[in-house]
Amino acid sequence: MPDAALYLTILIALPFVGSVIAAFFPTNARNAEAWLAGTVSLTNLVITIMFLPSVRNAKVVRAEYEWLPDYGLNFIARLDGFAWCFSILIFGIGFLVVLYARYYMSPADPAPRFFSFLLAFMGAMTGVVLAGNLIQLVFFWELTSLFSFLLIAYWHHNQNARDGARVALTVTAAGGLCLLGGMLIIGHIVGSYDLDVVLASGDRIVSHALYLPTLLLVAMGALTKSAQFPFQFWLPRAMAAPTPVSAYLHSATMVKAGVFLLARLWPVMSNHEYWFWIFASVGVLTLLIGAFMALFQQDLKGLLAYSTISHLGLITLLLGLGSPLAMVAAVFHIINHATFKASLFMAAGIIDHEAGTRDVRRLGGLFRAMPITATLAMVAAASMAGVPLLNGFISKEMFFTETIESHGNSVLDNNLPYLATLAGMFSVAYSVRLIDQVFFGPAATDLPRKPHDPVIWMLVPIGLLVLICLLIGILPGPTVGGFLATAVQGVLGPQLPSYSLAVWHGFTPALIMSFVALIGGVVTYFTLKTYLSGNIEGAPVLRRLKGKRIFERAIVILSWRWARRIADIVGTTRLQPQLRLLLLIAMLAALWPLSAGALASGALALDVDWPFAVDPSFVLLWIVGCGCALGAAYQAKYHRLAAVIIMGGAGLATCITFAWLSAPDLALTQLLVEIVTTVLLLLGLRWLPQRLEDTGVRISFGARLRRLRDLGIAIVGGAGLAAIAYAVMTRPQINSISSTFLERAYSEGGGRNVVNVILVDFRGFDTLGEITVLGIVAITVFALLRRFRPARVSVEAPRQKRFQNQFDADRYDAPKAGIAAHYMIVPGLIMRLLFPVVAMMAVFLFMRGHDAPGGGFVAGLTFAIAFILQYMAGGARWVEARLRVLPVRWIGVGLLVAAATGLAALVFDRPFLTSAFQYADLPVLGRVPLASALVFDFGVFSLVLGATVLVLIALAHQSIRIYRAMAAAKAAETDAIEEAR
Repeated sequence: MPDAALYLTILIALPFVGSVIAAFFPTNARNAEAWLAGTVSLTNLVITIMFLPSVRNAKVVRAEYEWLPDYGLNFIARLDGFAWCFSILIFGIGFLVVLYARYYMSPADPAPRFFSFLLAFMGAMTGVVLAGNLIQLVFFWELTSLFSFLLIAYWHHNQNARDGARVALTVTAAGGLCLLGGMLIIGHIVGSYDLDVVLASGDRIVSHALYLPTLLLVAMGALTKSAQFPFQFWLPRAMAAPTPVSAYLHSATMVKAGVFLLARLWPVMSNHEYWFWIFASVGVLTLLIGAFMALFQQDLKGLLAYSTISHLGLITLLLGLGSPLAMVAAVFHIINHATFKASLFMAAGIIDHEAGTRDVRRLGGLFRAMPITATLAMVAAASMAGVPLLNGFISKEMFFTETIESHGNSVLDNNLPYLATLAGMFSVAYSVRLIDQVFFGPAATDLPRKPHDPVIWMLVPIGLLVLICLLIGILPGPTVGGFLATAVQGVLGPQLPSYSLAVWHGFTPALIMSFVALIGGVVTYFTLKTYLSGNIEGAPVLRRLKGKRIFERAIVILSWRWARRIADIVGTTRLQPQLRLLLLIAMLAALWPLSAGALASGALALDVDWPFAVDPSFVLLWIVGCGCALGAAYQAKYHRLAAVIIMGGAGLATCITFAWLSAPDLALTQLLVEIVTTVLLLLGLRWLPQRLEDTGVRISFGARLRRLRDLGIAIVGGAGLAAIAYAVMTRPQINSISSTFLERAYSEGGGRNVVNVILVDFRGFDTLGEITVLGIVAITVFALLRRFRPARVSVEAPRQKRFQNQFDADRYDAPKAGIAAHYMIVPGLIMRLLFPVVAMMAVFLFMRGHDAPGGGFVAGLTFAIAFILQYMAGGARWVEARLRVLPVRWIGVGLLVAAATGLAALVFDRPFLTSAFQYADLPVLGRVPLASALVFDFGVFSLVLGATVLVLIALAHQSIRIYRAMAAAKAAETDAIEEAR
C-alpha cells in the first residue's frame, strides 16, 4: 500500500484531532458533533480495510519515527493481521455507536464533551492495538484507563457514575503500572522495546530467571483491564455510564485490551507451565463466577456486564490452554462476542430509553410494544447463548472442542469439559431469562414511560450487528473465514493449524456438550423462574463475595492505616520541617554519585589556570551579592518585604555576573526572572498574615539548637553546590560537547545565538518537557489560589491602597471612609502608557532570538511584565474591562504550537522536533532567515506569557474579594438603615 506509514499515523492521530475539534463545538451542535465523530471513525474504517492486502499471510506494515533512539523509545506504528482485526472492531463498532449515540443522548446532555471523550478513547485504543513499542503500548494503555474514567463519569451529577469511574480508574491504572514494570523487564531481557524484536525472542524470555515476575506483572495488567477474577467487580459498577459507552467500551474495546495483550504476547510467553496455570485457572473461575452471577442480576445492564465478564473468562481460558487451535477459537470468540454484546447493550439502552427502567422485574411483555427491538435483541441473546445457526454457536463449539483435548494436566483434563458445560448452561439460562422476562409474559403496567420502538436510526446499528451474527452463523466460511485467518496469522504466523468453520461436523462430543448446555440452561431457568422474579439482590452463595467491599476495605487499609501511619512518622503540617526534609533528601541524592567518585581526584585543585583575571570590582560585586543573600535570610521570618527586596540584590549580582562572563542570554533571562518573581512574590506577601517580632521574649535553648541545625544544613548545601560548580568550571575540557554546539549551531540550526539554538533545536525535546511542566504548575497554582482564603488580618487593604482607581472610588464612598481615591495616579498613568512600548520590546526580543540574545522565553517574560504593569496601575477590574486576557488559551496554544512543530518534522520523515531553515527574499524586508524553530519558539513565548499572567491573575483576583465583602457590608448597612426608617 503506498504511503503506508502516513496512513498508519492517520489511524492513530485522526481520533485525537477530532476529539480536540469536538471539544470546541457549541453545546447544542449534536448533529455536527455526531457527523464529526462518525466521519472520523468511518474514515479510519475505510483506511483499515484498504490495508487488508498488506497484512495477509502474516505480513506486517510498520511506520517508525525516531523519538529517543538512544533509549529504544521510537514511536512505532505496527499493523499485522491481528491488529487489523481489532482495528476493524474499533472503528466499525465505533461508527455504529456514534450513530446510536446521536439519538440516545438527551439534548440537555453536553454533547461536545461526550463525543470528545469518545474520540479520544478511540484514539487511545487504536494506539494500544497499533503500538510497535512496549513503552508506547503502556502509554496508550493508561490513556484508555483515563478516558474510560471520563466516559464512565460522564453523568458526574450521579454518585454511582462517579464511584464507578473511580473504581475503574483505580483498578485498571494500578494494573497499568504493573504492566509497565513487566514491559521494562521484558525490554531488559530482550535488549529492546521493539515489538518485532520481542516477538522474535520467545526462548530468551521463557528461559530467563525473571520470567515469573515478568509474567505476574503482565498478568496484573491484562486481568485488571479485562475484569478477570478477582478484579471483576469494577465492570458492573461501570454500567452507570451512558449506554453507548457501555456498548463500546465493554464489548469491543477496553475490556478486550487485556485479552488482546495476552494474545499479542502469546507467541513468546505461553510456552511455560506458569502461563497455563495462571490464565487457565483464572479463566475457569471467571467463566463460572461471571455466568452464575449474571443469572441473578435484576439490572438489565448488570446482567450483560456479568455475562461479559464470563465470556472474557472463556477467552482467557482459551489463551491459557496454550494450543494453536485454542488461539483460533479465542480470536473467533473475540469477534463474535463484540458483535452480539454490542447489539445487546444498545438494545438494553433502547429499553431503558423508551421504558424508563432497566429493572428486569418491572419489565415484561415488551414484544408487543416494541417488536423490532425485541426481535433484534432476542436474536443477539440467542447468539450469546450459543444457539445453532448463529455466530456464538460456532465459536462456543470450538471452545467445547478444546476443553476435551488433552493439555498435559490430568486434573484439568478430567474436569474442564464438565466445567465448560456448566458455564454454558448458565449462559443459556441468563440469555433465556433476558428474553422471557423482558419481552414475554404479561405487559408491564407501572413503567415510567410508555414503551415503543425508537427512531429507525437507533435500530440500524443493532440490525447491522445482528445481521452479521446471522451471516456468520449460517455461512461462516464465506463471511468470516478470510477475516479470521488474517487475524490469527498475525499471532501464529503463516502456518495455521487445521480447523473448520463448517456449521455441521456430525455428532461430535462438542455438539453433545452444546445441546446439553442448551437443554440444561432452559431447564435451569424455568426451575428458578419464580425465585428470580422475587426481590432478590445478588446471587446466592456468592452474595457476600462482593468485590466492591473488598476493594473499599483495601483502599481504607492503604490510605487510612498504612499511609496515615507513614505520614504521621515522616510528615508534618508545618512548612519548615517539610522544606527541611526536601533539602536533606536533595543533598543525600547529590552525595550519592559524589561518593562514587563523580568528582575525580584533582578536580578541586587550587592550582588551576582561571580563564579570566579576578577583578576587584567582581569580588566586590559578589561580596555585595552574598551580603544580600545573608540579609534576606536573616530578615525572612519577620520582615518578608525587606527580605524579598534584599534578595533582589542577590539576583541582580547574579545577573551582572552572567554579563561579566559574556553570557548575555543568561543575564537577560536572569534580570527578567528577577523582575517577574519579585513582583509576584510581593503580591503574594500582601495576603500573608503579619508576623510581629516580640523582642522581649527570650529565645529558648531548643529554638537556638533548631536555628543552628538549619544553619548547618544551609552551609553544607551551599558548600556542596559551590564545590560542584567549582569542579565543573575547572576540570579539563575533554570531550566537551560545547565545541560541537558552536560548530553546528549555524550550519545545522540556522542560528548564531548558540544558546537559543540549543534550546529550540538541539535540546528542543527537553524544552518541550519543561514548558509542559511550567504550564501544569501555572494551572495548579491558579487552581490552588482560587480556593485560597486570606487570613483575616490581610483582608483589609492598606489605607493608601484601598482604592486604586476612580472606578472603585465611585462604587464606594471614598471620602466618607477617609481614603485617597487617586492613589498612584502619576505612576499609574506612566505604567499604562508603557504597555505598547514593552509589548514592542517583547516582539523585538522574540524576532532576534535566533541570532542574538533574546528568544521566546525572554520575550514571554517581557510581555508578561507589560501585563504586570497594567495590573499594578489599574487593578484587576480595570485591566480586564479593557484587555481581553485569556492566559489558559495562551498556555494551550503554546503547547499545541510547540508539539505541532515537532510533529511537522515527522511528516517529512525526519526525527521529532528536527528544525529546518532557509533564507527567503521577502518584499521590503529583503533576504531574511526563516527557521521552523521560530515557530517552536513562539510556542515557548505563548506558554511562558500565559503561565506568568495566569499566576498574576490568580493573585490579583484576591483583591476582588475585598470589594465584594465591602459591597456586601455596605448593602447590609443600607438595608438596616432603610428598615430602621
